[in-house]
Amino acid sequence: MAKGKERPTLATKSGGARAGSKPQQAERPARTAPDVPIAKTAVSKLSPEEVYRLIQESAYFKAKARGFAPGHEVQDWIEAEAEVRRRLESRAA
Repeated sequence: MAKGKERPTLATKSGGARAGSKPQQAERPARTAPDVPIAKTAVSKLSPEEVYRLIQESAYFKAKARGFAPGHEVQDWIEAEAEVRRRLESRAA
């Protein structure tokens, strides 16, 4: 260890805090609003996998209703997704 001048200790009150200083508090991060709009809370009650499964099932029945004709898979999925989200949102209201 190096020999040299030692820092003088400051007078403290009971508890070990410096005289005249405020007790330190742990800083908490500010709370922020959730990224999901409130209207979509019904979707958040289901896991993403459950929502995906509902959309998948709805798209399947749409394809079955049109005889599984090729070329409309994306349209079936988009319509099924809109339908499932609409049902989930109306259920929450």
